[in-house]
Amino acid sequence: MDRIRLGNEEFEGRNNAYVLADGDDLALVDTGIATPGVREDLRDGLAERGDAFADVDAIVLTHFHVDHAGLAGEIQAESDATVYVHEADAPLVEGDADAAAAVERRRRELLEEWGVPEDVRTELLEFLEAASHIEGEPADVTPIADGDVLEVGGRRLEAVHAPGHAAGLCCFELDGGREAVVGDALLPVYTPNVGGADVRVDRPLKRYLQTLERLAERDYDRVWPGHRDLIEDPTARAREIVDHHRERAGNVVDVLDEHGPADAWTVSEHLFGALEGIHILHGPGEAFAHLDHLRHEGAVTLEDGTYRLVTERVSPREIV
Repeated sequence: MDRIRLGNEEFEGRNNAYVLADGDDLALVDTGIATPGVREDLRDGLAERGDAFADVDAIVLTHFHVDHAGLAGEIQAESDATVYVHEADAPLVEGDADAAAAVERRRRELLEEWGVPEDVRTELLEFLEAASHIEGEPADVTPIADGDVLEVGGRRLEAVHAPGHAAGLCCFELDGGREAVVGDALLPVYTPNVGGADVRVDRPLKRYLQTLERLAERDYDRVWPGHRDLIEDPTARAREIVDHHRERAGNVVDVLDEHGPADAWTVSEHLFGALEGIHILHGPGEAFAHLDHLRHEGAVTLEDGTYRLVTERVSPREIV
């Protein structure tokens, strides 16, 4: 398996596309954003192997986010490649108008529920509209589910559903063995956003913690992430991210303890300070994910968008 490094000025961290090949059987895992620079990166990376977009037989997407799926439709138009993605994300990759409208409605509802000021909401929505060109062309998708096995590029890929960051995020175990391509389920430097990255996910932190536990239990020797470099000890990395969220939960509790009842936006301000661009969504989304988890675990209550600590303070270690 070869890696093609892709630029990514819109989001943190360079993206990775992975090439699986066996003779004339050529597959890609993820494609990058639909921008001229990334398109050139991917074409050049394939050309170094003597390949082109037209030679791609299969595209396997870890999830629907544009920095992973943006060029899938364009490559498919040149090659007639089969595009695989989890059934939860398939409508968005296909460009289904109703699915996209539902996401937009839910995003607006949550921004209001989180207490994001109207002028800041407007700033975010203008940012998202200005960035709509990076979404790329829709693709004709073949939906997959947890446990499905794909035979592509001379390799056997088993789908391991890994929701949290996205509803349909999948890792792909290679050849039934000790390695996997993991998209944004595990990242080597920063932690994947939960809560804001996919507003469709119910109980996002709980879902992501379950994903981390599932990956830790599989105890891969190494994994290939959607951004940056190979992770040599993925089980330890999964545990580190759990620890990060335990610490973050403690920070959220501290905010409510020190500053009193608050909405998700106010908690986000205390945690992250001033935000701009996509972080206007990710910041309060992350705060919400933790507040929501704390609420379901009985550590906080919610009334009219305001969270408050219960009388007896609960240790985050007991619930994360």
